[in-house]
Amino acid sequence: MLDHVSGRGLQRAELARRTGCNLETIRYYEKIGMIPDPPRTTSGYRIYDDTHVSRLRFILRARELGFSIDDIRGLLVLVDGGTQTCAEVKERTERHLADVRAKIADLRRIEKVLAVTAAQCSGDDAPGCPVLETLASQGDLPG
Repeated sequence: MLDHVSGRGLQRAELARRTGCNLETIRYYEKIGMIPDPPRTTSGYRIYDDTHVSRLRFILRARELGFSIDDIRGLLVLVDGGTQTCAEVKERTERHLADVRAKIADLRRIEKVLAVTAAQCSGDDAPGCPVLETLASQGDLPG
């Protein structure tokens, strides 16, 4: 991808603008090796191309879907090696889906406990408070 005004690839700020990604996040992904080092101009500026844009969008979309950095690394290894199969990707996705469903179940349980506890709280100037008692309890949360 060339910038038609200068004839060069994209600088990091333009990569950030086109992908909606924060500059520091791009630096981080480069640092941890998720985005390959781009070539540099003779003056030392990094220049990015379509492959960087596509890879960064892949990473960002995977993060939006809740994949961890390690999960994304695993997917990128498959893609980079050209060894991915639909079965491998599906297995990784189903494992992630199971984690998401477990988190949703935990959040529903937490929501229920908080709703019940908040409903028990009078909200007046009384010294005893069911919310604080629940937080101070040692046992597992009901649910």
